[in-house]
Amino acid sequence: MSRAERVALVVAVVLVAVAVGVGAVVLGQGRASSAGPSSGLPSPSPTSTPTPAASAPAASPTPTPDDGWTLEQKVGQLFVVGVDVSGPADVSREAIEQYHVGNLFLHGRSAAGIDEVRALVERYTGLVGPTTTHGTPMLVSTDQEGGTVQVLRGDGFDDIPAATEQATWDVAELRERAAGWGAQLAAAGVNLDLAPVMDLVPPGTQADNPPVGALQRNYGTTVDSVSTHANAFSAGLRDSGVAVAIKHFPGLGRVTADTDSSADVVDDVTTRDDEQLDVFRAGIDAGAQLVMVSTAVYAKLDPDHPAAFSSTVVTDLLRGELGFDGLVVTDDLSGAEQVHAWSPADRAISAIDAGVDLVLVSKVPDVAPEMVQAVVHQAQVDDEFRAEVEAAWQRVLSAKSSMLG
Repeated sequence: MSRAERVALVVAVVLVAVAVGVGAVVLGQGRASSAGPSSGLPSPSPTSTPTPAASAPAASPTPTPDDGWTLEQKVGQLFVVGVDVSGPADVSREAIEQYHVGNLFLHGRSAAGIDEVRALVERYTGLVGPTTTHGTPMLVSTDQEGGTVQVLRGDGFDDIPAATEQATWDVAELRERAAGWGAQLAAAGVNLDLAPVMDLVPPGTQADNPPVGALQRNYGTTVDSVSTHANAFSAGLRDSGVAVAIKHFPGLGRVTADTDSSADVVDDVTTRDDEQLDVFRAGIDAGAQLVMVSTAVYAKLDPDHPAAFSSTVVTDLLRGELGFDGLVVTDDLSGAEQVHAWSPADRAISAIDAGVDLVLVSKVPDVAPEMVQAVVHQAQVDDEFRAEVEAAWQRVLSAKSSMLG
């Protein structure tokens, strides 16, 4: 039996266990892969309709020699589950209790204010314990950029201006004000902001760039403006003890469709020596603890895989050429149209196979159980993949020790 056939069989067994039918696993390059269609994207396996988490069996713990950590607990540290701030779903709690997911993302929009948000956060961080997360504290994240992208508002939270306005301020003022926004997040129990946006949008193209320019999420249109102002935002948050994840590597500034709502999103311009990478290099050099990788395809970097599934982008370019040694987190892999053609199991395995540390399951947390169990099973039968899981787990624990104490 070939490696590709063995991987496909393993994932099929996993998904039968959760009553989900899916096709063969599509792994990152170096493992099983499919020929790309005319659009330039690879041919994904058929999608599946996940069974609600309540009907899925809890994973059976597998003992390991690492101070009592089970494989399931290790894998759980590699996931970030969404919690809807306006109506939390049971599946988000079950992801922690049954599948050991070790990190949260506050999703949606809330005007409830700091006190209510903190109470919500504590309902989930209170689940941390020896049998769930092995006692390891959670990264609690949200999108608090400003303008149209601000999850948390209400009593105690400032209304944050859009990045285009922030870019007009003196960098010292921006850092000071960002420190205040960070203090508000910290008071609400949030220790990670999936911000700032460091995508470089060429001058005059903002209206044609739906995910960034059209929403005024860009800190100007030059390398200097984006680098200095985004880094000032980051520094202010870190001053208040809140980590940042610069995004969306290697850049969404040139795409003409939004990966959240469109499929086949391709950047056919960006190269390895592109100025769009210069802003991310500046963010890394300034101390960004996390980098978020987009799900667009970059034709001149890796035409066969979305960036979040590409070892060329994640391992070779981001970690190798740019020297990033922090945590790599995906853009949402649960509800984005760009990855809808891949089954949830395929998405999670392909991302970790590419070198990602954290899989973001924000918009549709219902798929978290399928993703987690698929990664656990793959790690049980594939020594190379198990090594990738172990390496990511170690990076997550090291980062948490540094960021959370």
